[in-house]
Amino acid sequence: MGSFLNVAAHRSVINRPWWGNERSVCESCGHVLGFFELIPVFSWLFLRGKCKNCGAKISIRYILVELICAAMAVMIFYKFKISWACLLVSVGACSLVLNSLTDFESCDVFDVFAITPGVLALLIRFSGGWSAVLDGLEGAAAGWGVFALIIFLSRGGMGWGDASFMGGMGAVLGLKFVFASLYLGIMFGGVFALIMILLGKFKWGRHDTMPLVPFLSCGCFVMMIFGSEIFKWLALRFIFISEIFIPSLPF
Repeated sequence: MGSFLNVAAHRSVINRPWWGNERSVCESCGHVLGFFELIPVFSWLFLRGKCKNCGAKISIRYILVELICAAMAVMIFYKFKISWACLLVSVGACSLVLNSLTDFESCDVFDVFAITPGVLALLIRFSGGWSAVLDGLEGAAAGWGVFALIIFLSRGGMGWGDASFMGGMGAVLGLKFVFASLYLGIMFGGVFALIMILLGKFKWGRHDTMPLVPFLSCGCFVMMIFGSEIFKWLALRFIFISEIFIPSLPF
């Protein structure tokens, strides 16, 4: 899936089809890649990151995305085993990777890539009954609504693709987790921007832009895997704090 999502993202950005009989080729010489040149991770290593035909360098992005997806898959399966939750989170993970890649490469989020996983998530949520579906709908509305409000207040300072992305992911995460994911994603993005400013890559007052979806995706994945544990930890801390600062009631 990592290899496929990488190709789908890149070809969508350059407006080239990735379905049907379209073959994978070297972008430098047009050499049609064979079976042994298309094995995820191993082909890049065996070819030493170069085209077998012309020797042109193959971007390290390919092997990195494949390894990241493999790691995500291991974590998802370890957490959820074979279950509807595993399928739901897997759909969400694919959306995270695909939309992060397009946003990273072109600062564009394709609505079809953002919304389709949300629709699939709602269908999967039927396995948990109407309460699960309602939670997905509330999460979708919250994720989309927060960014719609930001876009309205900033008068278009942010693209609608981010709203579509969080709307789709809200259907995966549900109401509680989508707010926590937004918080974590914005924090990750803020820390990265601060590091870039300290390194002199960004300048105060200059209209530098950076893709937001990769950071939102980090927040979403953290909540998908560790969300329950995070909320339990916060609940314990809240109980501890309340016992210190809030007097016990006499009844």
